[in-house]
This record gives sequence, C-alpha cells and structure tokens, in this order.
Amino acid sequence: MADKIKVMIVDDSAVVRQVNRETLERESDIEVIGVAADPLYALDKMKLQWPDVLVIDIEMPRMDGLTFLRKIMSERPTPTIVCSSLAEQRAGASIEALAAGALAIIAKPKLGVKQFLQDGGNDLVAAVRAAARANLSHLGGGTARPSAVSPGFAADTLRAAQAASTRAMTATTERVVAIGTSTGGTQALEAVLSKLPNVGSGILIVQHMPERFTAMFAERLNSLCALEVREAQNGDRVAPGRALIAPGGRHMMLRRSGARYYVEVADGPPVNRHKPSVDVLFRSVAQVAGRNALGVIMTGMGDDGARGMKEMHDAGALTIAEDESSCVVFGMPREAIRHGGVDRIVPLDRISAEIIAYG
Repeated sequence: MADKIKVMIVDDSAVVRQVNRETLERESDIEVIGVAADPLYALDKMKLQWPDVLVIDIEMPRMDGLTFLRKIMSERPTPTIVCSSLAEQRAGASIEALAAGALAIIAKPKLGVKQFLQDGGNDLVAAVRAAARANLSHLGGGTARPSAVSPGFAADTLRAAQAASTRAMTATTERVVAIGTSTGGTQALEAVLSKLPNVGSGILIVQHMPERFTAMFAERLNSLCALEVREAQNGDRVAPGRALIAPGGRHMMLRRSGARYYVEVADGPPVNRHKPSVDVLFRSVAQVAGRNALGVIMTGMGDDGARGMKEMHDAGALTIAEDESSCVVFGMPREAIRHGGVDRIVPLDRISAEIIAYG
C-alpha cells in the first residue's frame, strides 16, 4: 500500500482543527500527523515529523499565516492550502498567500463553520490530494522575474505583438482567448498575463477559486499587467486588451450580439464539482466563437475543461495545453490531451508568445 499523505493543520479555531481533522481522516490515503493552534507550535511539531501538506489559516496568534508560509517556502518549501474566512479583509491576505506559494484556498464562513466544512469536505480532500502531487519547483514565488525572459524571447514577443495588432485591425470578426486553470494556476496566470502587451483578443479566464477571492485576485493581476484585468460581471463586453476572470461561485459563458462578444455570468449547479467550471466556459466559446477562438488549459488537478476543449477543437478553434515539465499539477492538461482536443503542447514560458501570435 502506498504511503499516506501526511497533513499538518494549523488554525487557531478548535472547531476548524477538529472538523478538518475528522474530514481528512475519513480518507484511507490521508493521515493527519498533527494539529496546532499557531505556527510556533506547528514548527515545534514539524521538527519531529515534517508533513507532506500543510493546511493553514491566515489570521493566527503569535505569527500570522502569511509570515509562516513565507518562512516555510524560503526554508523548506511544502505544499500548502489556505483555509480562510470569506471576510474581505482576509481575502486580500489569502491572495498574497497564493503569490507567496500557497496552492489553493478553501473558504470558511464566520458563522456555521462546522456545517460548512462538513459540506465542503470534498473540496478540502481534493485540495490536499492535489497539493500532495504538486511540483513546487514550478512555483515562481510571485511576479515573473524579468531575468527569466531571454532577450531573444522579448524581441520575438514584440514582433509577434506588432503582427497581431496589424491582424486585429483587418479582422472582420473579433477573437477570444479562453483560459482554464486550477491548482497552481494563480502563479501560472500571473506569469502569462504579466508578459502580454495590449493584445487584440479579449481574454476570458476560469481559475478555480472561492467567491470573493476572485475579485481580489483580479485586482492583483490588474496592478501587475499591461492588460486591464477584472472580475467579470454579467453583460461585460469581451474587448481587446481586457481579461475577465469568472467570479467564484458563478459560471461564465461567452455570448454574442452582432459582431461583438460579451459574457453571461450566472448561477447554476457545479460542473465537474466546480463553479465556475472551465468546461462551461470552453463549451460556450466553442458554440459562439468557433474558429475565432484560442483555448488554453494550464496546471490543475482533475479533468475540468478536457471535454470543453475537445468541443473547441472540433469547432475549429486553436487549442493549447501546458506541458508536464512546467505544470505544478499536470492533471487538467493531461486529460485534455487524452481527450484528443489539444493542437499544441507548450511550456508555461511560451504560452504568452502563443497568445500574442494568435492576436
């Protein structure tokens, strides 16, 4: 039998520690090796046995979770999941945690914590399993460093951008880039979008993330990118130079009015256990944009987006998957490839050039 995934839970709430422990220990492949009320207690326990995965809160006594995470990532990088309140003041800190190397956020409300965590237990279990498989060597630790981009790549990017702008002016139909990602995707998106100039296609993004956190994530990306990046609202136009991120807890679909595209943001049941779902976006893009679209699927666990990408491919869209060598978790790209819907497989550091070349 394979070794169990060893988990340490660090949270100042006794209820959260208890419920998370019970939720995880119901799984035969997971072992909770310890719980702690704050990071200093956790560090003492981790000296005796180091976990495969950490589940941490952000606001804790003696040392906050963000400081703890940065310390861990600088000294001994360990897959980490943030279990945080939906409160707005914590959402910003949780987004900083993702930039510092956390792999996922599991949200908890202020009230009804026990029932919420029991209802959302599958999300926590899935996140722990994905984190245990993650390749942390592919986490950038924040904004893509300019030194990582060769002069040749920068020159190629500029030439491709100029060519794309020319094509955009002569095009009779607007183009759409649809991107789907999950575990490890926040840093992957930052790496891709921060390299893009004001491209001629509108960009639509589904990143698996709880509600309220997507708005903060969009604000962070907007501050780092030449593109306008914002959380999508129902009826937003898909415009060149604009990237719209599906809001947590809502599906986002592409719609068309005349020659222009816009998004519909709506509630609905989870698809592939996710809301927003990559498949929902990709299928709508296949139906509405067809060959006037580019689909990109990047790091993440599971198969959300695989079937939708196949529909995009069959409708004439160009489709790209991130390759295994650069993925934090290769699950979603692997399934898209297995379903036969991928035209090109490229490393993360070439995806922005592919988008620019597309236009």
